[in-house]
Amino acid sequence: MGTNIITELEHGKGVKMSKQIDLNAYKEFVAKVTSNESSNTGSLTGKLKVLENTTGVNIASLLTGAIGMASEGGEFSEIVKKCIFQGKPLDEDTIFHAKRELGDIMWYWITSCRALGLDPNEVIAENVHKLESRYPDGDFNIWYSENRKDGDL
Repeated sequence: MGTNIITELEHGKGVKMSKQIDLNAYKEFVAKVTSNESSNTGSLTGKLKVLENTTGVNIASLLTGAIGMASEGGEFSEIVKKCIFQGKPLDEDTIFHAKRELGDIMWYWITSCRALGLDPNEVIAENVHKLESRYPDGDFNIWYSENRKDGDL
């Protein structure tokens, strides 16, 4: 690439104190490693059409579900953050607000299931199966949590 993204700074008698990032070099690096679909609207729309025509997946609903779950999950996390770190009361009103955000997450979750043609009951059943396989004794175990079988995502 030619330009170092990170350079070490010397302080005093040659003691290395910190690192400085050249953000313009980093910007160039990001541009080079970003896919065409992420950089070009024409490539993106072409990819969306190919996916929709070859997979049977409703790509518009899939995008809606994915972005919506991330957004609503952030709103739910914001409530939790404010209660734990910023003194917001964890009272009836806050729990009601959290309940509404969880409902929004579920709306987008179901939208994602619809987009992919998945039965939501089968999605939950698969999750239960995965966790039963991960924790064979039926209890949380840190060893199993950190040492997963091949294919256990």
